[in-house]
Parts: sequence; structure tokens; C-alpha cells
Amino acid sequence: QVQLVESGGGLVQAGGSLRLSCAASGSIAIMEFMNWYHQAPGKQRELIATLNFNDGSTNYADSVKGRFTISREGDKNTVYLEAGGLKLEDTGVYYCRGGRATEWGTQLFGSWGQGIQVAVSA
Repeated sequence: QVQLVESGGGLVQAGGSLRLSCAASGSIAIMEFMNWYHQAPGKQRELIATLNFNDGSTNYADSVKGRFTISREGDKNTVYLEAGGLKLEDTGVYYCRGGRATEWGTQLFGSWGQGIQVAVSA
């Protein structure tokens, strides 16, 4: 199994930046991609960034495109989400989940634990 631990949240002013980290351990070789999700207060969780480990490709939700960057350090051990140009609506909890495709569909690793709290102030 894969264990994922998020870190790096906090309070930041609008327009500022943060770097969120997702440290992976365990059977990390089986992961094919890493996702970052954002859940704003009172709203549904949204997939905002994906990094494909096989080809290095990335995908972003329109809400963060051009402002956030997903990257990795090492061989999948740590994945970062560089969040820049932060807006009030970026406030919320951020989660990372790794995963892979299986014949039964997408398998996600990690859990919807506490995540990381980010608060953007005016």
C-alpha cells in the first residue's frame, strides 16, 4: 500500500503563494499518477491538478490553470503543488491522492483524511 502525507498549508494574503507537499511512502512504484484536490468550505471536492508519472504530463482545472503547478522531486517520493496568485476562493482543504488505472477502473491510494488547510485573506 501507499501512504501519503500532506503538508505546507497555512494563512496567506490574496495574491501570495504557498507550496504544498505530498510525501509518499510504501509501494510507491505502483502509482501512475498523483492528484491534488481542493474542497472549498461548503462545496464539493474538486480535482485541480494531476501529474502523470509515466510521461510527466500535467493537467489542471480551469480554476487554477496558469496559477498552480504540480511537480515532483525524486522518484515519486514527494509531489508538490505550487499555488500562486492565490484568491479568496482558493481557501479550503487540499488533499493529495495517488492512483493507477486497473481493469476495474481507477484505484486511488491514500485517504480523505484531514488534508491541508489553506486560508487566503483579503
